[in-house]
Amino acid sequence: MVHESFQTVDSQLNWESPMYKLWEKAKKNGKWDPAEIDFTQDKIDYENMTDDERITILPLVASFAGGEEAVTLDILPMVQLMARQGRLEDTMFLSTFMFDEAKHTELFSRWQKEIGIQNIDLTSFHGDSYKRIFYEELPEKMERLNTDDSPEAIIKAATVYNMIVEGILAETGYYSFRQIFKKAGMLPGILQGIDYLNQDEGRHLRFGIYTIQRHVAGNEKNYKIFIDYMDELWPDAYGVIEYLTTLYDIQVAQDWVRTRFDFDSNIMREYAKRQFEIRKNQVDRARKYADAVQLEQEWTTEV
Repeated sequence: MVHESFQTVDSQLNWESPMYKLWEKAKKNGKWDPAEIDFTQDKIDYENMTDDERITILPLVASFAGGEEAVTLDILPMVQLMARQGRLEDTMFLSTFMFDEAKHTELFSRWQKEIGIQNIDLTSFHGDSYKRIFYEELPEKMERLNTDDSPEAIIKAATVYNMIVEGILAETGYYSFRQIFKKAGMLPGILQGIDYLNQDEGRHLRFGIYTIQRHVAGNEKNYKIFIDYMDELWPDAYGVIEYLTTLYDIQVAQDWVRTRFDFDSNIMREYAKRQFEIRKNQVDRARKYADAVQLEQEWTTEV
Protein backbone atom coordinates (compact mmCIF):
# COMPACT_ATOMS: atom_id res chain seq x y z
CA MET A 1 0.00 0.00 0.00
CA VAL A 2 1.43 3.37 -1.07
CA HIS A 3 0.33 6.48 0.81
CA GLU A 4 -0.91 9.46 -1.19
CA SER A 5 -1.64 11.73 1.76
CA PHE A 6 -2.10 11.73 5.53
CA GLN A 7 -5.33 12.63 7.27
CA THR A 8 -3.71 14.40 10.23
CA VAL A 9 -1.71 16.61 7.85
CA ASP A 10 -4.26 17.68 5.25
CA SER A 11 -7.22 17.72 7.66
CA GLN A 12 -7.50 16.33 11.20
CA LEU A 13 -8.66 13.38 13.20
CA ASN A 14 -12.42 13.02 13.29
CA TRP A 15 -12.76 13.89 16.95
CA GLU A 16 -16.47 13.06 16.99
CA SER A 17 -16.36 9.69 15.25
CA PRO A 18 -17.60 6.65 17.18
CA MET A 19 -14.25 4.92 16.82
CA TYR A 20 -12.29 7.90 18.09
CA LYS A 21 -14.54 7.99 21.16
CA LEU A 22 -13.88 4.27 21.74
CA TRP A 23 -10.15 5.05 21.46
CA GLU A 24 -10.60 7.64 24.21
CA LYS A 25 -12.39 5.13 26.42
CA ALA A 26 -9.69 2.53 25.83
CA LYS A 27 -6.95 4.96 26.87
CA LYS A 28 -8.73 5.72 30.13
CA ASN A 29 -10.12 2.33 31.08
CA GLY A 30 -7.74 -0.25 29.64
CA LYS A 31 -4.77 0.23 31.97
CA TRP A 32 -5.03 -2.92 34.09
CA ASP A 33 -2.12 -5.37 34.21
CA PRO A 34 -2.61 -9.17 34.55
CA ALA A 35 0.70 -9.38 36.41
CA GLU A 36 -0.70 -7.22 39.22
CA ILE A 37 -3.62 -9.54 40.02
CA ASP A 38 -3.09 -11.58 43.17
CA PHE A 39 -3.90 -15.28 42.65
CA THR A 40 -2.79 -16.40 46.13
CA GLN A 41 -6.32 -17.18 47.32
CA ASP A 42 -7.18 -18.76 43.98
CA LYS A 43 -4.36 -21.25 44.48
CA ILE A 44 -5.62 -22.09 47.97
CA ASP A 45 -9.19 -22.44 46.71
CA TYR A 46 -8.13 -24.68 43.83
CA GLU A 47 -6.01 -26.92 46.06
CA ASN A 48 -8.99 -27.33 48.40
CA MET A 49 -11.38 -28.28 45.59
CA THR A 50 -12.48 -31.84 45.08
CA ASP A 51 -11.74 -33.45 41.72
CA ASP A 52 -15.41 -33.05 40.87
CA GLU A 53 -15.33 -29.34 41.62
CA ARG A 54 -12.26 -28.94 39.43
CA ILE A 55 -14.23 -30.42 36.54
CA THR A 56 -16.38 -27.28 36.80
CA ILE A 57 -13.54 -24.75 36.57
CA LEU A 58 -11.18 -26.46 34.10
CA PRO A 59 -13.52 -26.57 31.06
CA LEU A 60 -14.34 -22.89 31.56
CA VAL A 61 -10.64 -21.98 31.76
CA ALA A 62 -9.89 -24.18 28.74
CA SER A 63 -12.59 -22.39 26.75
CA PHE A 64 -11.43 -18.91 27.71
CA ALA A 65 -7.71 -19.62 27.35
CA GLY A 66 -8.11 -21.06 23.86
CA GLY A 67 -10.59 -18.40 22.86
CA GLU A 68 -8.48 -15.46 24.02
CA GLU A 69 -5.41 -16.83 22.26
CA ALA A 70 -7.46 -17.35 19.09
CA VAL A 71 -8.77 -13.78 18.99
CA THR A 72 -5.28 -12.43 19.73
CA LEU A 73 -3.83 -14.32 16.79
CA ASP A 74 -6.73 -13.62 14.44
CA ILE A 75 -7.39 -9.87 14.92
CA LEU A 76 -4.58 -8.53 12.71
CA PRO A 77 -6.37 -8.82 9.33
CA MET A 78 -9.16 -6.55 10.61
CA VAL A 79 -6.56 -3.93 11.61
CA GLN A 80 -4.88 -4.14 8.22
CA LEU A 81 -8.20 -3.90 6.41
CA MET A 82 -9.21 -0.73 8.27
CA ALA A 83 -5.79 0.76 7.50
CA ARG A 84 -6.14 -0.09 3.78
CA GLN A 85 -9.56 1.55 3.74
CA GLY A 86 -8.13 4.70 5.29
CA ARG A 87 -10.24 4.40 8.43
CA LEU A 88 -7.69 6.02 10.72
CA GLU A 89 -9.83 6.23 13.86
CA ASP A 90 -10.84 2.57 13.51
CA THR A 91 -7.20 1.62 13.15
CA MET A 92 -6.23 3.63 16.22
CA PHE A 93 -8.90 1.95 18.31
CA LEU A 94 -7.97 -1.50 17.02
CA SER A 95 -4.41 -0.97 18.25
CA THR A 96 -5.87 -0.97 21.79
CA PHE A 97 -8.12 -3.88 20.84
CA MET A 98 -5.04 -6.00 20.00
CA PHE A 99 -3.40 -4.96 23.27
CA ASP A 100 -6.52 -5.94 25.22
CA GLU A 101 -6.70 -9.40 23.65
CA ALA A 102 -3.03 -10.05 24.39
CA LYS A 103 -3.62 -9.16 28.06
CA HIS A 104 -6.61 -11.49 28.18
CA THR A 105 -4.44 -14.29 26.85
CA GLU A 106 -1.82 -13.52 29.49
CA LEU A 107 -4.45 -13.49 32.25
CA PHE A 108 -5.56 -17.09 31.76
CA SER A 109 -2.08 -18.40 31.09
CA ARG A 110 -0.78 -16.62 34.20
CA TRP A 111 -3.66 -18.03 36.26
CA GLN A 112 -2.82 -21.58 35.17
CA LYS A 113 0.84 -20.98 36.03
CA GLU A 114 0.09 -19.49 39.46
CA ILE A 115 -2.37 -22.27 40.31
CA GLY A 116 0.17 -24.89 39.27
CA ILE A 117 -1.68 -26.49 36.35
CA GLN A 118 0.37 -25.01 33.51
CA ASN A 119 1.48 -28.45 32.35
CA ILE A 120 -2.03 -29.88 32.06
CA ASP A 121 -3.29 -30.15 28.47
CA LEU A 122 -6.82 -28.75 28.58
CA THR A 123 -7.59 -29.17 24.87
CA SER A 124 -9.63 -32.27 25.69
CA PHE A 125 -12.33 -29.83 26.84
CA HIS A 126 -12.60 -28.34 23.34
CA GLY A 127 -15.56 -30.13 21.79
CA ASP A 128 -16.62 -30.26 18.15
CA SER A 129 -18.71 -27.09 18.32
CA TYR A 130 -15.88 -25.20 19.97
CA LYS A 131 -13.46 -26.35 17.27
CA ARG A 132 -15.83 -25.36 14.48
CA ILE A 133 -15.92 -21.78 15.75
CA PHE A 134 -12.41 -21.20 17.12
CA TYR A 135 -10.32 -23.60 15.04
CA GLU A 136 -12.12 -23.08 11.73
CA GLU A 137 -14.67 -20.28 11.26
CA LEU A 138 -12.89 -17.54 13.20
CA PRO A 139 -9.45 -17.81 11.54
CA GLU A 140 -10.98 -18.48 8.12
CA LYS A 141 -13.26 -15.43 8.13
CA MET A 142 -10.60 -13.16 9.61
CA GLU A 143 -7.91 -14.33 7.17
CA ARG A 144 -10.28 -13.63 4.28
CA LEU A 145 -9.91 -9.92 5.11
CA ASN A 146 -6.31 -10.07 3.88
CA THR A 147 -7.56 -10.24 0.30
CA ASP A 148 -11.25 -9.31 0.43
CA ASP A 149 -12.53 -5.85 1.43
CA SER A 150 -16.15 -6.61 0.50
CA PRO A 151 -19.03 -5.83 2.85
CA GLU A 152 -19.81 -9.56 3.02
CA ALA A 153 -16.28 -10.39 4.18
CA ILE A 154 -16.32 -7.62 6.79
CA ILE A 155 -19.79 -8.52 8.08
CA LYS A 156 -18.92 -12.21 8.45
CA ALA A 157 -15.60 -11.47 10.16
CA ALA A 158 -17.19 -9.08 12.66
CA THR A 159 -20.10 -11.47 13.18
CA VAL A 160 -18.03 -14.49 14.17
CA TYR A 161 -15.45 -12.46 16.11
CA ASN A 162 -17.51 -9.81 17.86
CA MET A 163 -21.07 -11.10 17.94
CA ILE A 164 -20.59 -14.85 18.40
CA VAL A 165 -17.24 -15.18 20.22
CA GLU A 166 -17.39 -12.00 22.29
CA GLY A 167 -21.08 -11.16 22.35
CA ILE A 168 -22.45 -14.62 23.12
CA LEU A 169 -19.75 -17.03 24.27
CA ALA A 170 -17.56 -14.67 26.29
CA GLU A 171 -20.53 -12.86 27.84
CA THR A 172 -22.07 -16.18 28.87
CA GLY A 173 -18.70 -17.28 30.25
CA TYR A 174 -18.39 -14.16 32.40
CA TYR A 175 -21.88 -14.75 33.72
CA SER A 176 -21.07 -18.36 34.56
CA PHE A 177 -17.86 -17.50 36.43
CA ARG A 178 -19.77 -15.03 38.58
CA GLN A 179 -22.74 -17.28 39.16
CA ILE A 180 -20.60 -20.23 40.23
CA PHE A 181 -17.51 -18.85 41.95
CA LYS A 182 -18.59 -15.45 43.22
CA LYS A 183 -21.59 -17.04 44.93
CA ALA A 184 -19.25 -19.66 46.42
CA GLY A 185 -16.82 -16.97 47.66
CA MET A 186 -13.95 -18.52 45.72
CA LEU A 187 -11.29 -17.55 43.14
CA PRO A 188 -11.24 -13.77 43.76
CA GLY A 189 -8.23 -13.26 41.48
CA ILE A 190 -9.73 -14.70 38.31
CA LEU A 191 -13.01 -12.97 39.12
CA GLN A 192 -11.20 -9.64 39.26
CA GLY A 193 -9.67 -10.46 35.88
CA ILE A 194 -13.11 -11.36 34.52
CA ASP A 195 -14.37 -7.90 35.51
CA TYR A 196 -11.51 -6.29 33.56
CA LEU A 197 -12.17 -8.52 30.55
CA ASN A 198 -15.86 -7.69 30.63
CA GLN A 199 -15.07 -3.98 30.57
CA ASP A 200 -12.69 -4.39 27.62
CA GLU A 201 -15.13 -6.57 25.71
CA GLY A 202 -17.79 -3.88 26.06
CA ARG A 203 -15.64 -1.64 23.86
CA HIS A 204 -14.90 -4.49 21.47
CA LEU A 205 -18.59 -5.23 21.07
CA ARG A 206 -19.31 -1.59 20.28
CA PHE A 207 -16.74 -1.79 17.50
CA GLY A 208 -18.28 -4.95 16.07
CA ILE A 209 -21.86 -3.71 16.27
CA TYR A 210 -21.01 -0.43 14.58
CA THR A 211 -18.86 -2.10 11.92
CA ILE A 212 -21.75 -4.37 10.94
CA GLN A 213 -24.40 -1.67 11.30
CA ARG A 214 -22.67 0.74 8.93
CA HIS A 215 -22.88 -1.89 6.20
CA VAL A 216 -26.49 -2.76 7.05
CA ALA A 217 -27.86 0.81 7.13
CA GLY A 218 -29.83 1.27 3.92
CA ASN A 219 -28.83 -2.15 2.61
CA GLU A 220 -31.17 -5.12 3.11
CA LYS A 221 -28.85 -7.46 1.21
CA ASN A 222 -26.12 -6.88 3.81
CA TYR A 223 -28.61 -7.32 6.62
CA LYS A 224 -29.53 -10.72 5.24
CA ILE A 225 -25.84 -11.70 5.09
CA PHE A 226 -25.58 -10.92 8.79
CA ILE A 227 -28.77 -12.71 9.83
CA ASP A 228 -28.04 -15.79 7.73
CA TYR A 229 -24.51 -16.11 9.13
CA MET A 230 -25.67 -15.61 12.73
CA ASP A 231 -28.23 -18.35 12.22
CA GLU A 232 -25.60 -20.60 10.62
CA LEU A 233 -23.22 -20.22 13.58
CA TRP A 234 -25.83 -20.40 16.33
CA PRO A 235 -26.06 -24.22 16.58
CA ASP A 236 -22.31 -24.43 17.25
CA ALA A 237 -22.31 -21.40 19.56
CA TYR A 238 -25.07 -23.01 21.58
CA GLY A 239 -23.24 -26.33 21.27
CA VAL A 240 -20.30 -24.85 23.18
CA ILE A 241 -22.64 -23.82 26.01
CA GLU A 242 -24.48 -27.13 25.93
CA TYR A 243 -21.21 -29.06 26.21
CA LEU A 244 -20.04 -27.08 29.24
CA THR A 245 -23.38 -27.22 31.04
CA THR A 246 -23.78 -30.93 30.33
CA LEU A 247 -20.39 -31.63 31.89
CA TYR A 248 -21.55 -29.81 35.00
CA ASP A 249 -24.92 -31.58 35.05
CA ILE A 250 -23.32 -35.01 34.75
CA GLN A 251 -21.14 -34.29 37.77
CA VAL A 252 -23.84 -33.01 40.10
CA ALA A 253 -26.34 -35.69 39.05
CA GLN A 254 -24.23 -38.40 40.64
CA ASP A 255 -25.25 -39.11 44.23
CA TRP A 256 -21.69 -39.50 45.43
CA VAL A 257 -20.54 -36.11 44.12
CA ARG A 258 -20.21 -33.40 46.73
CA THR A 259 -19.83 -29.82 45.53
CA ARG A 260 -20.04 -26.39 47.12
CA PHE A 261 -21.26 -24.87 43.87
CA ASP A 262 -24.89 -23.83 43.68
CA PHE A 263 -25.62 -23.28 40.01
CA ASP A 264 -28.58 -23.95 37.73
CA SER A 265 -27.07 -24.78 34.35
CA ASN A 266 -30.34 -23.98 32.60
CA ILE A 267 -29.79 -20.35 33.55
CA MET A 268 -26.55 -20.39 31.57
CA ARG A 269 -28.33 -21.87 28.56
CA GLU A 270 -31.08 -19.27 28.71
CA TYR A 271 -28.54 -16.49 29.16
CA ALA A 272 -26.79 -17.56 25.93
CA LYS A 273 -30.09 -17.59 24.06
CA ARG A 274 -30.84 -14.05 25.25
CA GLN A 275 -27.42 -12.85 24.12
CA PHE A 276 -28.06 -14.30 20.68
CA GLU A 277 -31.30 -12.34 20.34
CA ILE A 278 -29.74 -9.18 21.78
CA ARG A 279 -26.93 -9.21 19.21
CA LYS A 280 -29.36 -9.67 16.33
CA ASN A 281 -31.57 -6.86 17.63
CA GLN A 282 -28.62 -4.49 17.99
CA VAL A 283 -27.80 -4.84 14.31
CA ASP A 284 -31.47 -4.75 13.32
CA ARG A 285 -31.69 -1.18 14.67
CA ALA A 286 -29.48 0.03 11.82
CA ARG A 287 -32.21 -0.74 9.30
CA LYS A 288 -34.07 2.43 10.27
CA TYR A 289 -31.24 4.57 8.91
CA ALA A 290 -31.05 5.53 5.25
CA ASP A 291 -27.27 5.23 5.13
CA ALA A 292 -24.08 4.98 7.21
CA VAL A 293 -23.77 8.78 7.49
CA GLN A 294 -27.11 9.04 9.27
CA LEU A 295 -26.14 6.10 11.49
CA GLU A 296 -22.85 7.72 12.50
CA GLN A 297 -24.60 10.92 13.57
CA GLU A 298 -26.55 9.01 16.23
CA TRP A 299 -23.56 6.92 17.32
CA THR A 300 -21.60 10.11 17.85
CA THR A 301 -23.99 11.09 20.64
CA GLU A 302 -24.15 7.60 22.19
CA VAL A 303 -20.55 6.30 22.46
